[in-house]
Amino acid sequence: MLLSSLDSTGPEGLRQRGAIHGHSPQHRQSTRTLPLKVGTRGSPLALWQTRHFLGLITKVCPLLREVKAFEECIIATSGDKVQDRRLADIGGKGLFAKEIHEALLDGRIDFAVHSMKDLETELPPGIVLACALKREDSRDAIVLGPTCPGAASDDPYGCLPQGALIGTASIRRQSQLLHARPDLQVEIIRGNVQMRLAKVRAEGGPQASLLAIAGLKRMEMEHEAAVVLDAETMVPAACQGIVGVTVRADDAELRELLSAIEDRDAACVSAAERALLGSLDGSCRTPIGGHGQLRPDGSLHLTGLVARADGSFLLKRKLWGAPADAAAMGRELGESLRKDSPADIFG
Repeated sequence: MLLSSLDSTGPEGLRQRGAIHGHSPQHRQSTRTLPLKVGTRGSPLALWQTRHFLGLITKVCPLLREVKAFEECIIATSGDKVQDRRLADIGGKGLFAKEIHEALLDGRIDFAVHSMKDLETELPPGIVLACALKREDSRDAIVLGPTCPGAASDDPYGCLPQGALIGTASIRRQSQLLHARPDLQVEIIRGNVQMRLAKVRAEGGPQASLLAIAGLKRMEMEHEAAVVLDAETMVPAACQGIVGVTVRADDAELRELLSAIEDRDAACVSAAERALLGSLDGSCRTPIGGHGQLRPDGSLHLTGLVARADGSFLLKRKLWGAPADAAAMGRELGESLRKDSPADIFG
């Protein structure tokens, strides 16, 4: 494995020289200046994901941990700086990666760790998605404020009172919620997991919100979920629950290293879901859901959804096939949804 075969100077010598010497399968000599810098957003969840990634990569190559080979680099993104408007109104979800990828391209960092659902479908030239980590629970959950009753057993939305005010900035969640419950009202709340929970608990705030259960689990806040919504009831965002790592396209060494920790199942379903998004070519103003699942029989099942933000139109379709055809399946399903949806949805 690249970077795992170190020369005889040992860890102390490497610390002093600030370089890793290793050999690729072609036995090319490789020298890297330490530490390798890992770009991340600064939210508690983003930092958890980055440290999880570092734990995996140092498990594959323990000596990288011994020589303190990595350094976290927190980068404030445009998506983090503006909290009072939807992402669609300030430039789209790519704003969570823009400044991080600029740092990657100009060499200030070597890796970038992302919630893959926040990555734009078409990455900037010179950057590739090199690794997908094992998917956490992909579903959405309802969290309730103090004025909401407990969850109903037979209706996933039964915990929400008639006309309740729901806080979310996700038009995907909004559209599916209003399609099922047009009596509900929606207001924008943004911020990290902790901030959104605080807004729901605050007096005068929304009575409930929806969050990804993956984030709650990673923050050890799963108990905050009153109802976990089945992926067929509330189709998740494409790649929800998957952590992705991007690197420079010409960095063959790090791409090889990252291949050792990629989760094949996550890579398969993310390929299908991202191809679905690419085929639909939707903006952040287009409610789109995509969820791939590998079944015990080895087949890949893919669900896609498009809707109007107000819930007045919703189209959901499924496709299944071979995992090797994941990207082609995503494109096929996306084209089918686009063909049978009103043109204004993609405006």
